[in-house]
Amino acid sequence: MSSHVDAGSAPQGAPLLARLQGDQAAARRDQRKDHVMLLGMVIAEVKNRALELRREVTDDDVLDVIRKGIKKRKESAELYAKAGRSELLEKEQTEAAALEAYMPAQVDPAEVRAAVEAVVQGGAANIGAIMGRVMPLFKGRVDGSIINAIARDVLAARG
Repeated sequence: MSSHVDAGSAPQGAPLLARLQGDQAAARRDQRKDHVMLLGMVIAEVKNRALELRREVTDDDVLDVIRKGIKKRKESAELYAKAGRSELLEKEQTEAAALEAYMPAQVDPAEVRAAVEAVVQGGAANIGAIMGRVMPLFKGRVDGSIINAIARDVLAARG
């Protein structure tokens, strides 16, 4: 898959946005309409984010938009699964998977567990305190629900 991008098509500070735009152009050439639409929506959301921030977006900003898109699609997939709408469920799952390809590699759960245990040993005694200290360490690299589950497990083990 080619990712050629015109020099002026993306802000200098956001190579991930340039990658999205290049991938959209490649999908358009390959006539993959679903992928063109998906990337078009994400790029539009990124541009809206830039307007909100009143500055050029960074890769972290782009990742936040992608992360929210993945979360939204996974939530929709759950609702479609409960409603027995398999065609819509499959579409949401496919889109979520396509967006996940742009996310950085996920962290090993053992590394998350070690961080949670360190925070608990440091005095955090409830989920909120643990999440508040651990989430920033893994921003964008681990889903919050995974950290939450590990935190609950560690707290339960401590009794």
